Amino acid sequence: MNKRYFDILKDVMSKQGTTVLLSGLDRELLGWNAICYDGYLRYENREESKRIREELEKAPFLRYVGSGDILEKSADVQESVDYTENAGSIETIGVQSRESRPNIGTGILFTAAGRIYYETLQQEKRMVICGGGHVSIPLIRMGKMIGFPVTVLEDRPKYADDARRAGADRVICDAFQNGLEQIPGDNNTYFIIVTRGHRYDIQCLEAILKKPHAYIGMIGSRVRVAKVKETLIENGADKEILDRVYTPIGLRIGAETPEEIAVSILAQVIEVKNQKRSGCGYSKTLLAAIEQAETSKEDYVLATIVTRRGSAPRQTGTRMLICPDGFCTETIGGGCAEARIREKGLQMIRSGKPVSQIFALDMTQEDAEEDGMVCGGMVEILLQNIRSF
Repeated sequence: MNKRYFDILKDVMSKQGTTVLLSGLDRELLGWNAICYDGYLRYENREESKRIREELEKAPFLRYVGSGDILEKSADVQESVDYTENAGSIETIGVQSRESRPNIGTGILFTAAGRIYYETLQQEKRMVICGGGHVSIPLIRMGKMIGFPVTVLEDRPKYADDARRAGADRVICDAFQNGLEQIPGDNNTYFIIVTRGHRYDIQCLEAILKKPHAYIGMIGSRVRVAKVKETLIENGADKEILDRVYTPIGLRIGAETPEEIAVSILAQVIEVKNQKRSGCGYSKTLLAAIEQAETSKEDYVLATIVTRRGSAPRQTGTRMLICPDGFCTETIGGGCAEARIREKGLQMIRSGKPVSQIFALDMTQEDAEEDGMVCGGMVEILLQNIRSF
């Protein structure tokens, strides 16, 4: 098994740049896999990029086609920089700043050699809650339910203990200014300010405004919020950034109880998060299963949804690892549709061929409903023996 693909994948997933995965779907490109990081082609399992170079470089996610160890050079670029330097025999071209990169999402690139599925990897989102009061407890529990690692900042030991019991991954019991010094923030960090008074709101918001973030929301009445903003503007806060703070926080659903308020806040967080389209990527569970598979002498097949039309149970980029014993890590939607994909994968494992194939699943036909596939859409699933990456 070629471990290089997954080694590089884990490496780029740990960084803050933009990672795009490429997979050939048909004709001459079927079975081709590549990793693009911060605009550079970082890896390909077989050399296909040069013959479709012009078509690739027109894509929004790729600025240079080549090979070589340029990851560390591009990984540290924070601002818009134009530079040209030699990395061995490779001429590299400056990448865009992370703030100005287009939202690429997922899609299909058509080339003369065949179709290419591309997917922007979704990096882990983090939630930071300032305040451990009555609204924070349901926020912690529900935030964990929707997949956020949750950090809570609280300066009162009793309330900090309550946050731990509610399931927070990390609790910092210290003054808010001190706690926020330990949170660098990035474009995947969602800050929620639910402190017990406007004095603490000011402390938290003033510090958070200086950090990179995906979302800032602050609880409070319109009068309280107006006072906080007025004070921060007097202290020199950037009004443009301040105006982007979601406050009063949450969607307007007439929430009254702490639980209802938490629902309105998290609904707004989900709305903001899902405006940034990206693929599902590789979960920690899936990567761990692949690591274990790398030590096995048996074959494993990775199933990925690459196209979707109409209603379907899961989005493009959803992945499932099919094991030789029929067990599956993760799911691509469940039911009869998933069972058919699993059987296709097991056939590939037993026969050893093909190493890659596209399987089209039509859930609009009359017999689909009889089989329990009532979503009414069509999907294409890419099945790949992981030894081929």
